[in-house]
Amino acid sequence: MEEDKRVYIIDLYDIYGGLLTEKQRAYFEDYYFLDLSLSEMAENYGISRNGVFDQIKRASNTLMDYENHIHLLEKMKKIGSMDIEPKLKEEILNLLKE
Repeated sequence: MEEDKRVYIIDLYDIYGGLLTEKQRAYFEDYYFLDLSLSEMAENYGISRNGVFDQIKRASNTLMDYENHIHLLEKMKKIGSMDIEPKLKEEILNLLKE
């Protein structure tokens, strides 16, 4: 996976991860944060590598669907690039995260 897409997906998880199911969060975190391979995860969860891949893909697609509808990451990036007082910028970004 190209690094930019990986960072994008992780950024989406930071915003919308709480909206995923517990199972989706577990697969996502094992893959993206613990850097487990599909084979390792398949062994841990007792399913096929393809089953693990499908779970990760489903979670990633769900995160992208949320962003396509809500656009929080896009808004946060726009605010981050604005030329305003850093303290005000930080307060606005914190409000969006709540």
